[in-house]
Amino acid sequence: MALKKSELYSSIWASCDALRGGMDASLYKDYVLVLLFIKYISDKYAGKPFGAIRVPEGASFADMVALKNKADIGDQINKKIIGPLQEANKLGKMPDFNDSSLLGDGKEKVKRLTDLISIFEDSRLDFTTHRAADDDILGDAYEYLMRHFATESGKSKGQFYTPAEVSRIMARVIGIREAQTSANTTVYDPTCGSGSLLLKVADEARTPVTLYGQEKDAATTGLAYMNMVLHDNPGAAIRQGNTLTSPHFTEDGKLKQFDYVVANPPFSDKRWSTGLDDPAKDQFERFKTFGVPPAKQGDYAYLLHIIRSLKSTGKAACILPHGVLFRGNAEGVIRENLIRHGYIKAIIGLPANLFYGTGIPACIIVIDKEGASQRGGVFMIDASNGFYKDGPKNRLRAQDIHRIVDIYRRGEDVPRYARFVPNAAIEANGYNLNIPRYIDARPPEDVQDLEGHLRGGIPERDVEALKAFWQVCPGLRDALFAPERPGYLALKPGEAALREAINNHPEFQAFTARLSARFEAWRAGQEPVLKALGVGAAPKDVIAALSESLLAHYQGEALIDAYDIYQILMSYWDETLQDDVYTIADIGWRAETRRILEEKKNKDGQVTKTVDKGWACDLVPKELIVARYFADDQAAIDALADSLAGVEAERAELEEEHGGEDGVFGAMDKVNKAEVSAARKESDDPQERELLDRWLALAAREAALKKEIKSAEAALDTAAYETYPGLSEEDVKALVVGDKWMAYLARVIGAEVDQVAGGLTRRVQALAARYDAPLPALARHAEALSAKVDAHLKAMGLSW
Repeated sequence: MALKKSELYSSIWASCDALRGGMDASLYKDYVLVLLFIKYISDKYAGKPFGAIRVPEGASFADMVALKNKADIGDQINKKIIGPLQEANKLGKMPDFNDSSLLGDGKEKVKRLTDLISIFEDSRLDFTTHRAADDDILGDAYEYLMRHFATESGKSKGQFYTPAEVSRIMARVIGIREAQTSANTTVYDPTCGSGSLLLKVADEARTPVTLYGQEKDAATTGLAYMNMVLHDNPGAAIRQGNTLTSPHFTEDGKLKQFDYVVANPPFSDKRWSTGLDDPAKDQFERFKTFGVPPAKQGDYAYLLHIIRSLKSTGKAACILPHGVLFRGNAEGVIRENLIRHGYIKAIIGLPANLFYGTGIPACIIVIDKEGASQRGGVFMIDASNGFYKDGPKNRLRAQDIHRIVDIYRRGEDVPRYARFVPNAAIEANGYNLNIPRYIDARPPEDVQDLEGHLRGGIPERDVEALKAFWQVCPGLRDALFAPERPGYLALKPGEAALREAINNHPEFQAFTARLSARFEAWRAGQEPVLKALGVGAAPKDVIAALSESLLAHYQGEALIDAYDIYQILMSYWDETLQDDVYTIADIGWRAETRRILEEKKNKDGQVTKTVDKGWACDLVPKELIVARYFADDQAAIDALADSLAGVEAERAELEEEHGGEDGVFGAMDKVNKAEVSAARKESDDPQERELLDRWLALAAREAALKKEIKSAEAALDTAAYETYPGLSEEDVKALVVGDKWMAYLARVIGAEVDQVAGGLTRRVQALAARYDAPLPALARHAEALSAKVDAHLKAMGLSW
C-alpha cells in the first residue's frame, strides 16, 4: 500500500504518547525525535562514506534494533549508537537512554525502549528510496511531532517550537521569495529553538540558502540540528549558547551581518542582561544608537541584536509581545528612535493564545533597512480576529495567513483590518504603536432606532446598509420592502416566506447561476491538470497551484469572500486530498484495496487475535464505485431500508398504544417474539389475540427485511470489490477527480453560496422582529394583560 501521511503521523504520535506513561512530554519528545532522526539518517546515509551525515559502523538504526529486549539496552544505546553518532557529527547534547529516573528501572526500562524502537520499525518508514518529489515525509513527520509535543508540554515548556502558521507569515513578509537568492544568501535566527522558523524561510526561498541559528538550551540545539538534517539542510550552522552574552556568529570582533533575520525570542526575558557587565558599553554596540532596554524587560534587547545583525539592505521579522508597542520609559525612547530611523516597516497584530509558552497576544515586527530613510510611516495589520480553536490553543487558518500576506504585500488600507499610519500620526500619539489606536477592528455597532421602536417600521438606513446585496440584485430590495413613511419601510413578505422570496427572485437566481457557472469554469480548467498528475508529482506544488488558481478565480466576486472559498479547498486538502495526491505521487492512479484488520489486546497490551473487519480503498472509496456502477442496486437497498423503517415505526407505535398499565404489552418484562408468542397462546381475548398476531406479523416482516437487506448488501459489497481489478487508469481518474474531488468542492462551495441568502434572510428577519411591535402597541398589550390579572384576582376575592 502507498504511504498515507495522515495515518503515519497519527499512528506514530499515538504509539509514542501511549508509551510516555508519566513522563513529561517536554522530556519524552527528546527520545522520540532522536529515534526518528537515527531512523532517517540510517536510511539515507548509512554505508555512504561521503554523505552529509556520517553513520559509523555499528551505529545505525538496524544496530539499535538488535539491542531490543537486552537487559542493558539503555547503556548499550548510549555507548554503541548515540556516542559514535555524536562524535562523528558533532551533534551536541543528546538524551540519556539509560536514565532510570525517566525511563524506569529493570524490565520497565527494557520494555519501554524496546517498544519505542519497534514504533520506528514500521515498514512505511523505509525512506531508503522513497521521496514524493522532494516532499520530505519524514521531515514533515518531525514537524507534526514537534507541534504535538509543544501542545502537551504545558506552560513555559513549549517555547522550543514556533507555530508553523506564524513561521509561514514571517517567511513571506520578509520577501525572500521575490528576491534573487543563492547559496550566498544568509538567513539567521538568534533564538532558533528547534529550527522550524529557519526552515520555513528556507522553504520559501526559490533557491537553496545558507542558514545560521543559535539556541541557548543545549538539548533544543540538538533538536534544531536534527531538524535541519531531516529537512535536507545538513549544512546549516547551528550553535549552542546565549545569543545576547556570547553571540557565536561574529566577524573581526563585530556581529556577522545577514540578509534576513527571523526570530521568536523569549517574551519579556527578565534575565537578558545576566552576563553583560554593562549593556551601555556593549562591545557589539547593539544599544549605542537606540538606547539600553530596561534590566527586567528583554524584548528590545533581542530586537536591537537583530537590527545590528542585518546588512544595510537586510530584512527581518520578529515575534514580540504587544507590550513593546506601547510601554514607556526606556522602551519608549528605543521605539521613538527606531521610528525616526524608519526601520520599522510594519506591525502585524496576531490573535491571543497562539503560542505554546504563553497565552498573551503577540505581534510580528517587520524590520527593513532598505529605504529606511525615506519611510514615512508604519503599515499596521490587526489580524487578531482571524483564527480557529484547536483544543486549548488558537490556530491560524490557511485563509488567515494568505489574507495577512496579501494585504501586507499590497500595502492597502482595509477598513477595520489594515492601514498605513504616517509618522506624523504616530508622533502625535507620543510614538505609541498600540494597534487599536489606529485601527478599530470591532464590528460596527448595531444602532437601535428609537422612532422605529415607538412607531414601528424598519429604518431605511439599516436596509441601505445591506447595499452589497442591492448592488447585485437591485430589484430585490423593492420586492422585499415597501415605503411606510419617510425614512421607514415595511416588510412585504411575511418572515416565514422571506427566504423563499429571496431564493425565488429572478435576480438572485441569476446570481446563484452565475456562481455555479463560475465554479464549473474553474473545474473545467483544473480537471485536465489534476488528471495529468502521476508518479513523482510534487504534492505541495500541486496544492499551491490549485489553491492559488481558485483564490484568483473568485477574487472580486460580489457577496462571496474569496478567502472563504480558498479555505474550503485547504481544509479538504488537510482532510482528504493531501493523502490522495501523495498516493498518486507514490504509486500512480491505482485503486488498491486493503483489508481492515482490528487487533484485540489483553490487559498487558499483547495482541491476542486479529479480526477482519472488511475492506477499503482510500483513493477510490466503495461509495464512488457503487454510485457510478451500482446505483440501481443501491436504490433497491435504500427502498428496502425505507420499508424496514416503516415496519419498525408501525411496530413501535403498536407497542406504545397498547403498552400502558392495562395494555396487552404492559405486563411484559420485555417485548420480544418469545414473550409475545407466549402471551398469544395464553390469551382468550379475540382482540388481544388480533393485536398480538399483528405484532408477530410485523416482527416477521421486519426480520425478513433485515435478512434481505443483509443479503443485498453482501452481494453489492462483493460486486463492488470485484470491480476494482477491472478499472482502467482513465476510470480511476474519472472517479477520483470528478466524482470525488470536484463533486465535494462543488457541494461545499455551493453551500457557501447558499449562506448568502441565509445571511440576508437572518438580517432582515432580525430587523423586522426588532421593530414589529411599536411601544404603544406593547403598552396596550401590557394593559390588557394587567386587566385580565386584576379580573382573576377580583373573582377570587383578592385585591392589591
